[in-house]
Amino acid sequence: FAALEEGASGAPALAASCLADNRLNLDVYPDGCRRFLRLFEGRQGEVVRVEFLRLSTNDRLLGTTLGILPHLKHLKSLVLKGGHARDEFGSCQHGSLTSLPPDVGNLSCLTHLDLSFNSLSTLPGCILHLPSLRVLLVSHNSLVTLPEDFGSLSKLTFFSAMKNQLKDLPQSIGELAVLQDLDLSENALEFLPEEVGNLHNCTELDLSGNRLSSIPDSLANLKSLRRLHLHSNLLVTVPASLASLPNLSRLDLQNNCLRAVPPEIQTSPFVHLRGNPLGETEPSPQAGKYESSAGGLRRLFLTSGEDSFTVTSEGCRVVLACGIHFYFPPGAASDPLRIYFRTLAPDPRWVKLRHHDVLLSRVLELQPHGLKFQQEVQIWMPYASPQTLHQREVVVRTFSGQSWSDLRTGVEQKRKSKHVAHCSVLHFSWFLVVSRLVQNECKVPTEGTLLFSSVDPSIKVTFPPGVTEETRSVKLQVRVIISELTADAGCRASPLLCLSQDSLVDFLRPVRIQLPLPPGVTGLNLDRSRLHLLHGDLEGQTWDDITSQVVLEFTHLYAVFEVTHFSWYWLWYTTKTYIGGIAKKVYERLRMYQVNFIALQRKKDPEQVLLQCVPKHKVDPVLKKLQDRYRGPEPSDMVEMFEGEQFFAAFEHGISIDMDRPDCVDGRLSFIFYSHLKNMKEIYVTSPVDRKGQAVKGQVSFYRGAVPESISEDARRRRKGPDSLWLATLPIKLPRLKPRWSENPSPLNGFSFPPLNLGNAETGYLTQANLLSIARRVGADWQTVGLHLGLSYQQIERIGEDLNKQILDMLFSWAQQNSEDPDCVSKLITAMKESGRQDIADEVETIIELGRQKYRESIRQLAFVWGPAAYPGLLQPQGPASSQGAGC
Repeated sequence: FAALEEGASGAPALAASCLADNRLNLDVYPDGCRRFLRLFEGRQGEVVRVEFLRLSTNDRLLGTTLGILPHLKHLKSLVLKGGHARDEFGSCQHGSLTSLPPDVGNLSCLTHLDLSFNSLSTLPGCILHLPSLRVLLVSHNSLVTLPEDFGSLSKLTFFSAMKNQLKDLPQSIGELAVLQDLDLSENALEFLPEEVGNLHNCTELDLSGNRLSSIPDSLANLKSLRRLHLHSNLLVTVPASLASLPNLSRLDLQNNCLRAVPPEIQTSPFVHLRGNPLGETEPSPQAGKYESSAGGLRRLFLTSGEDSFTVTSEGCRVVLACGIHFYFPPGAASDPLRIYFRTLAPDPRWVKLRHHDVLLSRVLELQPHGLKFQQEVQIWMPYASPQTLHQREVVVRTFSGQSWSDLRTGVEQKRKSKHVAHCSVLHFSWFLVVSRLVQNECKVPTEGTLLFSSVDPSIKVTFPPGVTEETRSVKLQVRVIISELTADAGCRASPLLCLSQDSLVDFLRPVRIQLPLPPGVTGLNLDRSRLHLLHGDLEGQTWDDITSQVVLEFTHLYAVFEVTHFSWYWLWYTTKTYIGGIAKKVYERLRMYQVNFIALQRKKDPEQVLLQCVPKHKVDPVLKKLQDRYRGPEPSDMVEMFEGEQFFAAFEHGISIDMDRPDCVDGRLSFIFYSHLKNMKEIYVTSPVDRKGQAVKGQVSFYRGAVPESISEDARRRRKGPDSLWLATLPIKLPRLKPRWSENPSPLNGFSFPPLNLGNAETGYLTQANLLSIARRVGADWQTVGLHLGLSYQQIERIGEDLNKQILDMLFSWAQQNSEDPDCVSKLITAMKESGRQDIADEVETIIELGRQKYRESIRQLAFVWGPAAYPGLLQPQGPASSQGAGC
């Protein structure tokens, strides 16, 4: 593409390589539409023969590109998906696609069309004129209804419209005679037409997450149905005839309003009924709190694969798989309301921690944003227990769209190691749990008041009468100083006091502050020339000695002074002259954590490497927990890091990783250090070095990244330069590969294969390059694909957390486990089809067919060299009978 854009002489050859096998995957490029337009201009003859095309609808040149699509008469698979761009909170941004050119309906070869994650409010009419369409995906759009003649898509076998706003279905949907998979989950359907019962070839029907209160009896006519998903609706009854469906293996009725079900269904082993108020009476108007066992509220227990639920005016209790609880009291929502949720990894670009804050949880996002409930909704969020709550308190913090604020929070300890933060809200937004310095606050009226610290009651702030004209809010926080930090500098310091207020105007009269003297100093042995009162700005960037600017009074244990401006205040006792610089260094160390890095390799698979940054006091327990499955070198030497600081891991000396990972920056893995969260990633490494002869002795080095914004400029300057960025280096060793092919002489021994191949030479190979191409295209469907490949829920969850949901690692993990299975390629194709990715399945089949052709051609050439007797039948016409003997 670079050659094309520069007009270089090598452009034709490069363009031809991009068009290999008639595929164009341009959605991985932020300027994919521009590349497509230039390619169409320069190589139009090849482009019009493209069969597989993928483009991102987040591209600003999408409108111009759409006009070219009707010229691609050979197109079989067209993917125009959004979701490739993300906003500042990491949410996928929907594409700009709202319609298609009418002439797209003339693409007679098109069998697969994916328009997911876009802005469609109506289904483009041209789609109904596609005569060969078999697979249609319009999930994550804004569709309210489907066309009345939707049933004219007579060849449709797969249709997904999940996460739209569909309120009803056309009667013609029953005319989709060959439809096998129908996904209408997470819409606003309130009833189904009887014609749904005419989908006699349907094997999977997903109606979960709607507003259905009943379903038609005609569903009992779906004799081919294997899986029926009806969870998270408002069902109060279900027909008993569902239990008699001959092929049904799963009927999911969880989280509905069923108080009674037919015995035939309740006793069936494939029926799931959890989360229904079975046997309960109607809820009373005055339901109790969440802790109450009375009230008869509906309970919803959501699994890890679900991301939404419906709340009615009756209220409900909801338990998420991650341990988060909700209580919606009766009347909180006047109409049925769909609630969406997800947990996000904290990003320091928008999760702004204050001084001395410690993050204790991931970020919880609840939608819809801004909607006001009629009554407060209660939230319980589990969090990582801090080392000590002395001087600290746990609060839930919420984001308004512009700034973060703390909510009134209660703390509960469910078990010895499980802590939960509880808050009540009227609006949904983003939420997280932090540990902050204990905060005491009060309202200061015109007649004055007294505020003291609950950490050290001897720290007092007195507001005299007339101190303010209007009532204002004042906050006080205290940080007790570890004596070792100041002793190293030959100094002693009092507790650190922070005062803040909600007004930008200074007080009208001086405010009187009492601070304890530094340890070991009393009014009897005090040398006033050695005592300094320091004033720091709110960011802790500068510390000024204001001793000469105030009047200091002393008692036996305390110093008293008056100020009109609020900020940080600190008493120091020392013989040093430039005390401000020393205080700044000590203040920085108060916010640092001593950590070690570990790099371990899985015993059963040394190419799987676990990297983690662990606080010093947790190193031994972490290593003890991992020692049965991993081995590796001793942890690194101790280094110091700030809460929320970025660092990188770089594999060196013959070891590399996939550079296309979203957390990979310039070839290095990006981490964010949070002292109470798991700073861990587990990845697969490779080596470009030939490992058949010897092992590869490489290493992983850790480097500092961006310093948090709230760190002083001096700290930033000290970390610049190559030497200051390096943190630690640990060895990584990849063992010598065992030979996988026979050492016996063979005419095929001259052929070289990549280290990982699926299939065999005769039926066609999928190489590492093919798998890499497939992995890049799986996208948001990776979990579904993984489950259809046979991975367990536990493996999927581990990949999601430990590997940052890296699709490449998931696919290669499965490939390595199944590389010896002769049917692994067909399993991969089947999994893609079952996951709704007919486009990838078609591509794999095309690759395999190309491999078969190359193999047969290579064998024919060898037959000419070795003679027909060595390879009987290869030089004969390839009919059905003779083709069976084509192997060697």
